[in-house]
Amino acid sequence: MLSLLAASGAADPIYWAELGFTPGIDLGFFTLRYYSLAYLLGVIFAYWQVSKMLKQPGAPMAQRHADDLFFYCTLGVILGGRLGYAMFYQPELFTDFSGEGFVSWKLLRLWDGGMSFHGGLLGVMLAMGWVSWAGKLDFIRVTDYVATTVPMGMFLGRLANFNNGELWGRPTDVAWGMVFPGGGDVARHPSQLYQAGLEGLLLLIILLLLFWKTGARYRRGLLVGVFLLGIGAARFINEFFREPDKDWAFRVSETGLSQGQWLTIPVILVGLAVTLMAVMKKPVGTGGSASASA
Repeated sequence: MLSLLAASGAADPIYWAELGFTPGIDLGFFTLRYYSLAYLLGVIFAYWQVSKMLKQPGAPMAQRHADDLFFYCTLGVILGGRLGYAMFYQPELFTDFSGEGFVSWKLLRLWDGGMSFHGGLLGVMLAMGWVSWAGKLDFIRVTDYVATTVPMGMFLGRLANFNNGELWGRPTDVAWGMVFPGGGDVARHPSQLYQAGLEGLLLLIILLLLFWKTGARYRRGLLVGVFLLGIGAARFINEFFREPDKDWAFRVSETGLSQGQWLTIPVILVGLAVTLMAVMKKPVGTGGSASASA
């Protein structure tokens, strides 16, 4: 990290290939890739944090519901993220069976890369909807608790993208510009780090402070509203620095906005609406009146 910071002040661009990253942890018989590890650690963190939250007054569900969420949301992230990527960015994956090895169907080859935030978000929403319906829970309040932990997965996932040298940014002349493999000889924004900071770390801190230091959890929909608004705004901003997906680059030239930004606008609008409604309504839950004034 120190060498990276020192290099940022130099006139020449930073060469990602010289930073010494490896694709994962070599276990001898198997390489545990950092991208897979990021998903795993993100889900584990969410389960641990939600379990702690449920011990506080006003919890909308029991621990057994958190156990169900842990399973179904994991499926939602993986299936939704992959299907969303295929639908939004690369529909030919549905009919491409040219992959090498035992699994030839490109749609199932997750290790080749390609996951959509919007698809993963939809998958998690469906998972929470199922658990809420089956357990007769308040769906909005369940999403409040889960949404608070999601940015950790975003943070780790973007760091893994940077480690893999993928999803690099647009060409730039800033001092910290990097030359990525596959990105040509031009220096580019390390947009993965921008996303890790805004979509991940900053939003995680904001949501955890809202939950633990204020009465936000008693205002139905406030936490999920802030999450949607924050993740949407951060993604919209970061798209100005991120290289557009090659299959959708024409969208930028035609409209001035990337495909990711167009998909994010509804997220921002929904988040703003949910946040405003949550603020205008009375707090709910055990001890809500007292905590809401905190």
